[in-house]
Amino acid sequence: MLKHRSENLLTEKNMEILEAKTFLDDVINGLSLTQKQLSPKYFYDEFGAEIFERICTTPEYYPTRTETMILKNNVAEIAQRIGPNAALIEYGSGALEKVKIILDALENPNALVPLDISKEQLNMAAKKIKTEFPHLNVLPLTGDFTKLVKLPKELLNAEKKVAFFPGSTIGNFEKEGAIDFLKSVRATVGENGLMLIGVDLQKDRDTILKAYNDEAGVTAEFNKNILMRINRELDGNFNLNDFKHIATYNEEHHRVEMHLRSLTVQTVCISGVNFHFDLHETIHTENCYKYTHESFSRLVEAAGFLAADTWTDSEGLFTVVLLTSKFRP
Repeated sequence: MLKHRSENLLTEKNMEILEAKTFLDDVINGLSLTQKQLSPKYFYDEFGAEIFERICTTPEYYPTRTETMILKNNVAEIAQRIGPNAALIEYGSGALEKVKIILDALENPNALVPLDISKEQLNMAAKKIKTEFPHLNVLPLTGDFTKLVKLPKELLNAEKKVAFFPGSTIGNFEKEGAIDFLKSVRATVGENGLMLIGVDLQKDRDTILKAYNDEAGVTAEFNKNILMRINRELDGNFNLNDFKHIATYNEEHHRVEMHLRSLTVQTVCISGVNFHFDLHETIHTENCYKYTHESFSRLVEAAGFLAADTWTDSEGLFTVVLLTSKFRP
Protein backbone atom coordinates (compact mmCIF):
# COMPACT_ATOMS: atom_id res chain seq x y z
CA MET A 1 0.00 0.00 0.00
CA LEU A 2 2.79 2.43 0.93
CA LYS A 3 4.69 1.57 -2.21
CA HIS A 4 1.61 2.15 -4.36
CA ARG A 5 1.01 5.53 -2.69
CA SER A 6 4.66 6.52 -3.21
CA GLU A 7 4.39 5.64 -6.89
CA ASN A 8 1.30 7.86 -7.19
CA LEU A 9 3.09 10.75 -5.49
CA LEU A 10 6.09 10.27 -7.75
CA THR A 11 3.84 10.33 -10.80
CA GLU A 12 2.22 13.57 -9.62
CA LYS A 13 5.65 15.11 -9.00
CA ASN A 14 6.85 14.05 -12.44
CA MET A 15 3.73 15.59 -13.98
CA GLU A 16 4.41 18.89 -12.22
CA ILE A 17 8.00 18.90 -13.49
CA LEU A 18 6.81 18.10 -17.03
CA GLU A 19 4.17 20.86 -16.91
CA ALA A 20 6.75 23.40 -15.69
CA LYS A 21 9.13 22.42 -18.50
CA THR A 22 6.35 22.69 -21.08
CA PHE A 23 5.42 26.14 -19.75
CA LEU A 24 9.06 27.27 -19.95
CA ASP A 25 9.53 25.84 -23.46
CA ASP A 26 6.34 27.52 -24.70
CA VAL A 27 7.35 30.88 -23.21
CA ILE A 28 10.91 30.72 -24.61
CA ASN A 29 9.66 29.70 -28.06
CA GLY A 30 6.85 32.26 -28.08
CA LEU A 31 9.04 35.19 -27.06
CA SER A 32 11.65 34.18 -29.66
CA LEU A 33 9.24 34.81 -32.54
CA THR A 34 9.35 38.01 -34.61
CA GLN A 35 5.89 38.81 -33.24
CA LYS A 36 6.34 37.78 -29.64
CA GLN A 37 3.44 35.75 -28.28
CA LEU A 38 2.25 33.81 -25.25
CA SER A 39 -0.48 31.18 -25.21
CA PRO A 40 -3.72 32.32 -23.51
CA LYS A 41 -4.01 28.95 -21.76
CA TYR A 42 -1.31 30.20 -19.38
CA PHE A 43 -3.59 32.99 -18.13
CA TYR A 44 -5.33 30.46 -15.90
CA ASP A 45 -3.23 29.83 -12.85
CA GLU A 46 -4.95 30.27 -9.48
CA PHE A 47 -4.66 34.07 -9.61
CA GLY A 48 -5.66 34.32 -13.27
CA ALA A 49 -8.77 32.21 -12.69
CA GLU A 50 -9.81 34.51 -9.83
CA ILE A 51 -9.27 37.62 -11.95
CA PHE A 52 -11.29 36.16 -14.82
CA GLU A 53 -14.23 35.56 -12.48
CA ARG A 54 -14.06 39.28 -11.68
CA ILE A 55 -14.02 40.16 -15.40
CA CYS A 56 -17.29 38.25 -15.77
CA THR A 57 -18.97 40.63 -13.30
CA THR A 58 -17.84 43.90 -14.93
CA PRO A 59 -20.68 45.92 -16.54
CA GLU A 60 -18.92 45.98 -19.92
CA TYR A 61 -18.43 42.21 -20.20
CA TYR A 62 -21.71 41.09 -21.81
CA PRO A 63 -20.85 37.43 -22.71
CA THR A 64 -21.23 35.92 -19.24
CA ARG A 65 -24.52 37.54 -18.24
CA THR A 66 -25.99 37.10 -21.74
CA GLU A 67 -25.09 33.41 -21.98
CA THR A 68 -26.39 32.82 -18.44
CA MET A 69 -29.68 34.47 -19.40
CA ILE A 70 -29.96 32.32 -22.54
CA LEU A 71 -29.37 29.15 -20.53
CA LYS A 72 -31.91 30.08 -17.85
CA ASN A 73 -34.57 31.10 -20.38
CA ASN A 74 -34.21 27.94 -22.44
CA VAL A 75 -33.02 25.32 -19.97
CA ALA A 76 -36.19 23.20 -20.11
CA GLU A 77 -35.86 22.80 -23.87
CA ILE A 78 -32.11 22.22 -23.63
CA ALA A 79 -32.62 19.52 -20.98
CA GLN A 80 -35.26 17.85 -23.14
CA ARG A 81 -32.86 17.78 -26.10
CA ILE A 82 -30.11 16.27 -23.95
CA GLY A 83 -32.36 13.67 -22.36
CA PRO A 84 -31.98 11.48 -19.23
CA ASN A 85 -28.89 9.78 -17.76
CA ALA A 86 -26.41 12.06 -19.50
CA ALA A 87 -22.78 12.37 -18.43
CA LEU A 88 -21.64 15.99 -18.73
CA ILE A 89 -18.04 16.88 -19.53
CA GLU A 90 -17.35 20.58 -19.03
CA TYR A 91 -14.28 21.90 -20.83
CA GLY A 92 -12.57 24.83 -19.07
CA SER A 93 -15.00 24.45 -16.20
CA GLY A 94 -13.92 27.43 -14.08
CA ALA A 95 -16.28 28.07 -11.16
CA LEU A 96 -18.93 25.62 -12.49
CA GLU A 97 -21.71 28.20 -12.21
CA LYS A 98 -23.34 27.74 -15.63
CA VAL A 99 -23.39 23.95 -15.54
CA LYS A 100 -25.56 24.13 -12.39
CA ILE A 101 -28.32 25.63 -14.53
CA ILE A 102 -28.20 22.56 -16.77
CA LEU A 103 -27.87 20.05 -13.94
CA ASP A 104 -30.92 21.45 -12.15
CA ALA A 105 -33.08 20.74 -15.20
CA LEU A 106 -31.68 17.38 -16.34
CA GLU A 107 -33.41 14.09 -15.63
CA ASN A 108 -31.12 11.80 -13.59
CA PRO A 109 -27.75 13.15 -14.78
CA ASN A 110 -25.20 10.32 -14.74
CA ALA A 111 -22.04 12.24 -13.87
CA LEU A 112 -20.15 15.51 -14.19
CA VAL A 113 -16.54 15.65 -15.34
CA PRO A 114 -15.23 19.21 -14.87
CA LEU A 115 -11.97 19.71 -16.76
CA ASP A 116 -9.76 22.72 -16.13
CA ILE A 117 -6.10 23.71 -16.23
CA SER A 118 -6.34 25.56 -12.88
CA LYS A 119 -6.06 22.79 -10.28
CA GLU A 120 -6.85 24.99 -7.28
CA GLN A 121 -10.05 26.45 -8.69
CA LEU A 122 -11.12 23.08 -10.10
CA ASN A 123 -10.86 21.27 -6.77
CA MET A 124 -12.69 24.04 -4.90
CA ALA A 125 -15.49 24.21 -7.48
CA ALA A 126 -15.86 20.41 -7.65
CA LYS A 127 -16.10 20.17 -3.87
CA LYS A 128 -18.75 22.89 -3.80
CA ILE A 129 -20.88 21.37 -6.54
CA LYS A 130 -20.73 17.99 -4.83
CA THR A 131 -22.36 19.52 -1.75
CA GLU A 132 -25.10 21.06 -3.92
CA PHE A 133 -25.70 17.85 -5.90
CA PRO A 134 -24.86 15.12 -3.35
CA HIS A 135 -26.12 12.25 -5.54
CA LEU A 136 -24.11 13.35 -8.58
CA ASN A 137 -20.89 11.52 -9.46
CA VAL A 138 -18.35 14.38 -9.76
CA LEU A 139 -15.02 13.39 -11.36
CA PRO A 140 -12.70 16.41 -11.75
CA LEU A 141 -9.80 16.26 -14.22
CA THR A 142 -6.89 18.69 -14.21
CA GLY A 143 -5.31 19.26 -17.59
CA ASP A 144 -5.12 21.02 -20.92
CA PHE A 145 -8.51 20.55 -22.59
CA THR A 146 -7.08 21.39 -26.03
CA LYS A 147 -5.65 17.88 -26.06
CA LEU A 148 -7.59 14.61 -26.34
CA VAL A 149 -9.32 13.94 -23.03
CA LYS A 150 -8.82 10.58 -21.35
CA LEU A 151 -12.10 10.08 -19.52
CA PRO A 152 -12.32 8.44 -16.08
CA LYS A 153 -13.06 4.72 -16.32
CA GLU A 154 -16.46 5.35 -14.71
CA LEU A 155 -17.57 7.11 -17.92
CA LEU A 156 -16.24 4.69 -20.50
CA ASN A 157 -19.58 2.90 -20.77
CA ALA A 158 -21.85 5.92 -20.30
CA GLU A 159 -24.74 5.76 -22.79
CA LYS A 160 -24.75 9.47 -23.58
CA LYS A 161 -21.82 11.86 -23.19
CA VAL A 162 -22.45 15.59 -23.52
CA ALA A 163 -19.62 18.10 -23.80
CA PHE A 164 -20.37 21.51 -22.29
CA PHE A 165 -18.18 24.39 -23.49
CA PRO A 166 -19.62 27.76 -22.40
CA GLY A 167 -18.08 31.23 -22.43
CA SER A 168 -17.23 31.40 -26.14
CA THR A 169 -13.75 30.04 -25.43
CA ILE A 170 -13.96 28.49 -28.90
CA GLY A 171 -13.18 32.03 -30.09
CA ASN A 172 -9.64 31.77 -28.68
CA PHE A 173 -8.73 29.16 -31.30
CA GLU A 174 -7.49 29.84 -34.81
CA LYS A 175 -9.77 28.23 -37.41
CA GLU A 176 -7.73 25.05 -37.91
CA GLY A 177 -7.12 24.76 -34.18
CA ALA A 178 -10.85 25.12 -33.52
CA ILE A 179 -11.63 22.35 -36.01
CA ASP A 180 -8.99 20.08 -34.44
CA PHE A 181 -10.36 20.78 -30.96
CA LEU A 182 -13.94 20.05 -32.03
CA LYS A 183 -12.80 16.82 -33.67
CA SER A 184 -11.18 15.77 -30.39
CA VAL A 185 -14.41 16.55 -28.52
CA ARG A 186 -16.39 14.51 -31.03
CA ALA A 187 -14.00 11.59 -30.50
CA THR A 188 -14.50 11.92 -26.72
CA VAL A 189 -18.33 12.04 -26.72
CA GLY A 190 -18.71 9.45 -29.49
CA GLU A 191 -21.17 9.14 -32.38
CA ASN A 192 -24.21 9.42 -30.08
CA GLY A 193 -22.75 12.26 -28.07
CA LEU A 194 -23.67 15.93 -28.01
CA MET A 195 -21.92 19.22 -27.46
CA LEU A 196 -23.50 22.34 -25.94
CA ILE A 197 -21.35 25.35 -26.78
CA GLY A 198 -21.44 29.11 -26.24
CA VAL A 199 -20.51 31.40 -29.15
CA ASP A 200 -19.96 35.16 -29.18
CA LEU A 201 -21.57 36.74 -32.23
CA GLN A 202 -20.33 39.51 -34.50
CA LYS A 203 -21.76 42.90 -33.48
CA ASP A 204 -20.84 46.58 -33.38
CA ARG A 205 -17.17 47.28 -32.71
CA ASP A 206 -17.71 49.52 -29.67
CA THR A 207 -19.69 46.93 -27.72
CA ILE A 208 -16.99 44.34 -28.34
CA LEU A 209 -14.05 46.58 -27.45
CA LYS A 210 -15.61 47.86 -24.22
CA ALA A 211 -15.84 44.26 -23.02
CA TYR A 212 -12.05 43.92 -23.30
CA ASN A 213 -11.17 47.40 -22.06
CA ASP A 214 -13.30 47.67 -18.92
CA GLU A 215 -13.13 50.94 -17.05
CA ALA A 216 -12.00 49.28 -13.81
CA GLY A 217 -8.96 47.75 -15.53
CA VAL A 218 -9.74 44.16 -14.55
CA THR A 219 -8.98 42.81 -18.04
CA ALA A 220 -5.67 44.69 -18.01
CA GLU A 221 -4.85 43.02 -14.70
CA PHE A 222 -5.79 39.65 -16.18
CA ASN A 223 -3.58 40.21 -19.23
CA LYS A 224 -0.58 41.27 -17.13
CA ASN A 225 -0.99 38.32 -14.77
CA ILE A 226 0.67 36.08 -17.36
CA LEU A 227 3.85 38.12 -16.82
CA MET A 228 3.49 37.76 -13.05
CA ARG A 229 3.12 34.00 -13.50
CA ILE A 230 6.34 33.89 -15.53
CA ASN A 231 8.07 35.85 -12.76
CA ARG A 232 6.76 33.47 -10.07
CA GLU A 233 7.25 30.15 -11.81
CA LEU A 234 10.02 30.69 -14.36
CA ASP A 235 12.36 33.09 -12.57
CA GLY A 236 11.41 36.01 -14.81
CA ASN A 237 11.99 39.68 -14.06
CA PHE A 238 9.17 41.44 -15.93
CA ASN A 239 8.34 44.89 -14.55
CA LEU A 240 4.57 45.09 -14.99
CA ASN A 241 4.68 48.89 -14.97
CA ASP A 242 6.71 48.74 -18.19
CA PHE A 243 3.88 47.03 -20.10
CA LYS A 244 0.42 48.23 -21.09
CA HIS A 245 -2.68 46.17 -21.86
CA ILE A 246 -3.93 46.72 -25.42
CA ALA A 247 -7.12 45.30 -26.96
CA THR A 248 -8.05 46.12 -30.57
CA TYR A 249 -10.63 44.78 -33.01
CA ASN A 250 -9.46 43.32 -36.32
CA GLU A 251 -12.36 43.98 -38.72
CA GLU A 252 -10.95 41.76 -41.46
CA HIS A 253 -10.71 38.65 -39.28
CA HIS A 254 -13.59 39.50 -36.91
CA ARG A 255 -11.49 39.07 -33.79
CA VAL A 256 -10.32 40.96 -30.72
CA GLU A 257 -6.54 40.94 -30.40
CA MET A 258 -5.01 41.32 -26.95
CA HIS A 259 -1.42 42.48 -26.57
CA LEU A 260 0.99 43.69 -23.92
CA ARG A 261 2.89 46.72 -25.22
CA SER A 262 6.38 47.56 -24.00
CA LEU A 263 6.50 51.17 -22.77
CA THR A 264 10.30 51.35 -22.92
CA VAL A 265 13.37 49.79 -24.51
CA GLN A 266 14.19 46.94 -22.16
CA THR A 267 15.64 43.47 -21.70
CA VAL A 268 13.78 40.82 -19.73
CA CYS A 269 15.45 37.69 -18.36
CA ILE A 270 13.55 34.40 -17.97
CA SER A 271 15.38 31.38 -16.51
CA GLY A 272 18.68 32.83 -17.71
CA VAL A 273 17.47 33.65 -21.24
CA ASN A 274 17.36 37.33 -22.26
CA PHE A 275 14.68 38.89 -24.46
CA HIS A 276 15.00 42.40 -25.91
CA PHE A 277 11.98 44.66 -26.32
CA ASP A 278 11.89 47.75 -28.50
CA LEU A 279 9.74 50.74 -27.57
CA HIS A 280 6.06 49.88 -28.32
CA GLU A 281 6.90 46.28 -29.26
CA THR A 282 4.11 43.93 -28.21
CA ILE A 283 3.50 40.42 -26.91
CA HIS A 284 0.40 38.95 -28.55
CA THR A 285 -1.46 37.12 -25.78
CA GLU A 286 -4.90 36.25 -27.13
CA ASN A 287 -7.33 36.31 -30.05
CA CYS A 288 -11.11 36.24 -29.51
CA TYR A 289 -12.94 35.43 -32.74
CA LYS A 290 -16.56 36.49 -33.22
CA TYR A 291 -18.86 34.41 -35.43
CA THR A 292 -22.09 34.64 -37.36
CA HIS A 293 -24.56 31.73 -37.18
CA GLU A 294 -23.52 30.78 -40.71
CA SER A 295 -19.76 30.95 -40.18
CA PHE A 296 -20.01 28.91 -36.98
CA SER A 297 -22.15 26.26 -38.69
CA ARG A 298 -19.49 25.91 -41.39
CA LEU A 299 -16.79 25.56 -38.73
CA VAL A 300 -18.52 22.76 -36.81
CA GLU A 301 -19.45 20.89 -39.98
CA ALA A 302 -15.76 20.77 -40.90
CA ALA A 303 -15.23 18.93 -37.60
CA GLY A 304 -18.02 16.38 -38.16
CA PHE A 305 -20.72 18.12 -36.11
CA LEU A 306 -24.06 19.66 -37.07
CA ALA A 307 -25.65 22.69 -35.38
CA ALA A 308 -28.95 21.02 -34.46
CA ASP A 309 -30.47 23.64 -32.14
CA THR A 310 -29.68 27.29 -31.48
CA TRP A 311 -30.76 29.67 -28.71
CA THR A 312 -29.96 33.39 -28.99
CA ASP A 313 -30.75 36.49 -26.93
CA SER A 314 -33.10 39.16 -28.28
CA GLU A 315 -30.23 41.56 -29.08
CA GLY A 316 -28.25 38.99 -31.05
CA LEU A 317 -25.16 39.34 -28.85
CA PHE A 318 -24.52 35.69 -28.06
CA THR A 319 -25.76 32.21 -28.94
CA VAL A 320 -25.81 28.76 -27.38
CA VAL A 321 -25.69 25.89 -29.87
CA LEU A 322 -26.37 22.17 -29.47
CA LEU A 323 -24.19 20.09 -31.76
CA THR A 324 -24.87 16.55 -32.90
CA SER A 325 -22.70 14.20 -34.90
CA LYS A 326 -22.78 14.86 -38.63
CA PHE A 327 -22.44 11.13 -39.23
CA ARG A 328 -25.05 9.48 -37.02
CA PRO A 329 -24.80 5.70 -36.69
